[in-house]
Amino acid sequence: MNNAPKPNLEDLPTKAQLFRSSIIAGIGAVVILVTVYLPAEHAIDPTGVGRVLGLTEMGEIKVQLAEEAEADRLLDEQRAQDQSSSVLDAVFGLFVGTAHAQDAQQTWQDTVTFVLEPGGTAEIKMTMEARNVAEYAWTATGGRVNFDLHAHSGGESVDYERGSGQTSGEGSIEAPFDGDHGWFWRNRDSTPITMTIQLRGEYSEVVETY
Repeated sequence: MNNAPKPNLEDLPTKAQLFRSSIIAGIGAVVILVTVYLPAEHAIDPTGVGRVLGLTEMGEIKVQLAEEAEADRLLDEQRAQDQSSSVLDAVFGLFVGTAHAQDAQQTWQDTVTFVLEPGGTAEIKMTMEARNVAEYAWTATGGRVNFDLHAHSGGESVDYERGSGQTSGEGSIEAPFDGDHGWFWRNRDSTPITMTIQLRGEYSEVVETY
């Protein structure tokens, strides 16, 4: 059996040579990282070489695609949550509406019912004099609504209440000045919503604008 000849000590690299080779390899890795990898993968180009080589544009496309994918994922999650919430809110709104109808059917002066299509708006207001008081109860069946309960007349204005993603409400308002006082409604959901508004108190007229 033949043994391989032992290398001469003079042929082996010295510690200084090994250290120098390691330094050169490290510098080469950093150069590749800064000029190739970061521009191509993350659109980070501190030296400008990636832009010259066309790598930065490639990285920008990758970053944009990743951002769009993340945005789509979050949107899908939000839609799933909204759909689940809309179903629960619709059921809750139906029960609340039934309860209001049973408890106060004989006591309301006016009941306004209309359908808000997706993206649709409507205004329901009561013509009131200063210090008049009116009570209300409303339900949204089939989805959720945004609303602004307010009034403005003759340079005066008041905001009573605002809400978004709501299915019901009740309360009372006292008019601080003469004018039309009531709601601006908007349907931000993707399904038609049936609105039922019950009113009583000190007002002379109900003004409906669709």
